[in-house]
Amino acid sequence: MIRTATAVWSGSGKEGNGQLTTGSNTLNDVPYNFRKRFEDEPGTNPEELIAAAHSGCFTMKLSFVLGEMGVTPERLETKCEVTFEGGAVTKSHLTVTGKVPGISKEKFEEAVKNAEQNCPISKLLKTEISSTATLS
Repeated sequence: MIRTATAVWSGSGKEGNGQLTTGSNTLNDVPYNFRKRFEDEPGTNPEELIAAAHSGCFTMKLSFVLGEMGVTPERLETKCEVTFEGGAVTKSHLTVTGKVPGISKEKFEEAVKNAEQNCPISKLLKTEISSTATLS
């Protein structure tokens, strides 16, 4: 399986503009630029998209891990915070809240650590990855 995305950029790094398009066209010529990435102009940026990818991948992997433990989550919600400093992604922190009937706090935390270490996006990122888990 191969997934694709395309970035098109025109102009200098600071004054230029780009568009992002995914193979599925979920993103289709979505604009991005210096101000969206490093200042407060509304819009997306590569780090936000990494956070979306990591939270989505991790949450799905967690669902699979819980299934292997014999439980089915009613709801999992994960927020991912990607830290970008000094020109590099330096950390990705996952905060997950789960409603999972029939599981102890300890077993849930074990499942979270498994998903944190084994989701494909975690394996791709060469940065510190951490997580916080809460059962509701």
